[in-house]
Amino acid sequence: MTSFTIELYSPKYHDAYVELNKEWIQKYFRLEEMDLLQLNQAKEMILDKGGEIFVILDQGKAVATCAMIPHGDHGYELAKMAVSPVYRGKGLGDLLMETAISWARQKKAHEVILLSNTVLEPAISLYKKHGFVTTHLGSHPDYERCNIEMKLSL
Repeated sequence: MTSFTIELYSPKYHDAYVELNKEWIQKYFRLEEMDLLQLNQAKEMILDKGGEIFVILDQGKAVATCAMIPHGDHGYELAKMAVSPVYRGKGLGDLLMETAISWARQKKAHEVILLSNTVLEPAISLYKKHGFVTTHLGSHPDYERCNIEMKLSL
């Protein structure tokens, strides 16, 4: 049985963080300006602002990732969540969600929000499973592809 480990982002995981996210975004949508900023400037756009990026490893290889970006005074946005196609269905989405939510609680956050698209049915089901509720349906000013905003109150 494979045992997965979770590490915090470091520059050695940058290429995997970018490629894992580009894979799913480009499969369903197109890369947008905010994607490129958050991927190519992860340190400046996420880490330096008080956020974090989690990386799941399988024998040292990065196979899944997600970011927590400060949002408002007491919250975070769950973003850039990606699991390698060959690792989907192995519970890594649950592991990322549990890790990110626990981290937000340790930071005394009041809420976690996320932006997604309803075409990503497995992702929407995962978010609902972890307590997220829909707060807005329809277009979003930050992303062309987003048509749903969800929130988890902590």
